[in-house]
Amino acid sequence: MKKVRATGASCVQLALGPLCEGRWDAGETSRRLADAGIAIRSGMMATRGEDYSTPESIRRTGGVRPDEHWPANLAAAAEHARVAAALGLGLVTFHAGFLPHDTGDPVRRVMLDRLREVAAAFAREGVHVGLETGQETATTLLEALDELGAANVGVNFDPANMLLYGMGDPAAALQQLASRVVQLHIKDARSSRRVGTWGEETRFGEGEVDWAEFFRVARERGVAGDWMIEREGGDDRVSDIRAALSGVASFAADGGASFADGAEGR
Repeated sequence: MKKVRATGASCVQLALGPLCEGRWDAGETSRRLADAGIAIRSGMMATRGEDYSTPESIRRTGGVRPDEHWPANLAAAAEHARVAAALGLGLVTFHAGFLPHDTGDPVRRVMLDRLREVAAAFAREGVHVGLETGQETATTLLEALDELGAANVGVNFDPANMLLYGMGDPAAALQQLASRVVQLHIKDARSSRRVGTWGEETRFGEGEVDWAEFFRVARERGVAGDWMIEREGGDDRVSDIRAALSGVASFAADGGASFADGAEGR
């Protein structure tokens, strides 16, 4: 709470794992955040076995793809849905994992079947799901959403991830996915200069995201959902988030847009 208040943010996207696993009490967490004037606007779910060491390792281990972790991940999804509903949250986001581009790939069919089960678990609790961008192109994600056919599943759009994973221009991808977006992550990055390695996350405005174009697309397409600042690297994340809040506020003021002045909490 002290860190969130130091950023100047008034709301968070909260990682729900500690609550689902009983390491934090959900009721106490909610009460203490509310007492501090901090709203929880959405939740985040991490899947078991994720290895972010390299792009290839997360390709193998991310999301619902690994067979060995699927039963545990489905059970975790049901618990995350229950906790989200108890907190009054309407949205939980997560990485589905690398969805194969080839529509005939049997792994793609397996992953979509699993995502339908995850979506159904959240739907039973009245909670929407946001699949985070980056691990596939906008075209592949849009096709997968259409094939999935789940009314409670949309997109958590992260422009930096498009660069970090080498999956296309953020503003162009947002143009494609705009009607399916349920939340934006405000995060900046530089793309990798070497195949098979990560790009570099940066402070807001210091990476390769064309924020003027990005926010122009968001305004013109009427992109829905909160704008949540995410900062995973750096030595002074509080300062970086404060700077991002100021930068986003300037873009919002210039274009007449509005945003939830929040940060993602992990």
